[in-house]
Amino acid sequence: MKIAMIGHKRIPGREGGIEVVVEELATSLAARGHRVTVYNRRKKGLNIPKEYKGVKLISVPTIEKKSTDAIIYSFIASIHAVIKDYDVIHYHAIGPSFFIFIPHLFKKKIIVTVHGLNYKTPKWSGFGSWFIKKGEQFTAKYADKIIVLSQEQKQYFKDTYNRDVEYIPNGTNLMDIIPADIIKEKYGLTKGSYILFLSRVVPGKGLEYLLEAYRQINSDLKLVIAGNSPFLDDFHKKISEMAEKDERVKLIGFVEGKKLQELYSNTKLFVFPSEAEGMPICLLEALSYNCECLVSDIPENLEVGKNYVYTFKSCNVEDLKKQLEKILKQQGKNNNSREYIKQYYSWDINVSKTLQCYGEL
Repeated sequence: MKIAMIGHKRIPGREGGIEVVVEELATSLAARGHRVTVYNRRKKGLNIPKEYKGVKLISVPTIEKKSTDAIIYSFIASIHAVIKDYDVIHYHAIGPSFFIFIPHLFKKKIIVTVHGLNYKTPKWSGFGSWFIKKGEQFTAKYADKIIVLSQEQKQYFKDTYNRDVEYIPNGTNLMDIIPADIIKEKYGLTKGSYILFLSRVVPGKGLEYLLEAYRQINSDLKLVIAGNSPFLDDFHKKISEMAEKDERVKLIGFVEGKKLQELYSNTKLFVFPSEAEGMPICLLEALSYNCECLVSDIPENLEVGKNYVYTFKSCNVEDLKKQLEKILKQQGKNNNSREYIKQYYSWDINVSKTLQCYGEL
């Protein structure tokens, strides 16, 4: 099959969960013999190859601002995809799916993966929130098939639009659990010496609640914050100012590769306080490393974490503080979450189910 993918920032890369999904899905489909084209957003100063692991990469011009980046990119990518002879155009995220009416007019086969209802988070307001909501409505109206990542979203589309959708959860790869090497030399981090937050540093991820709760606990454990803040300098400044009030906090920016592997492998506790999600890749990854995990009690976290995670009331600093103190005093769950992830969240299952959706068109 000839398949196009639109909606992420760019691959190869880990700028967010969507990028992880698109890279894994596209390269796996290519490995199975399909012709996959991925539309990347062009970024100044970044040279992306024209092909990656058998996937054709097309770099699409855009204006690198929060308000214009996704809009201009997805419009141009949609126009370009229409003039090609793809069997399926696969959009990722409801914002970029605003433009699916274009391939729909040309009777193209369209699939949309809903990675989350982004307008629920504080990151988006005004026109941005309207644009994303309209993308959701167009998805419900024009997409030939819709893929969601959680049972909560499946019920939402049924209740709101009377649309039956496909539930295909994300996956992750089991990586080796390795000792602290790079992170010891670079940040002074050793096995069990830190609490880890690893996600984009953006509104809606609950980082401000974690910083406030952590400030109030008496512990020698460092708090490591790994992630970047695309187009959100003001929010990053706010987080930096909060972090500066506590010398135990380490802001280390975006990580990948062996450094990422070491951070997961050696943390005492992984904390994910997000206010809204589609399906959190970082939580899947943390569980795949047998990390102890404390997460907000939003449905998407509970669906993935089941009894393998500790929970606290979302957006509640006092409860987050209470749970942190409780967990750090006890031995731990001793659950083999790694085996659980291996059994239920395999990329092979995800790719096979996605291919089945393609074939039904």
